[in-house]
Amino acid sequence: MTKSKLIQQLCTQFKKNGFSAVRCADMRDAVDHILDTLADALAAGERIELRGFGSFNLHDISARQGRNPRTGGPVAVPFKKAVRFKAGEELRAQVDHG
Repeated sequence: MTKSKLIQQLCTQFKKNGFSAVRCADMRDAVDHILDTLADALAAGERIELRGFGSFNLHDISARQGRNPRTGGPVAVPFKKAVRFKAGEELRAQVDHG
């Protein structure tokens, strides 16, 4: 699912449930704000847990010596942080039986 499809589905669902004042532009701003807030929290080193959905953690990947696939020569790969997602129990159950 793309971000624009998510926004469209949320907008449709809200209007179907009687929230006729909801504009899709407002929904786009809300989704953008949520995603920005999550990204800022991860950048600050925080763990994000969305009950029933899953959690996002930061993992350190240490610096290492890699190989250039074209030349076979050594290449220094620097330290970096990676975002890892672990699905929650309810999400795993829904996907398995879905």
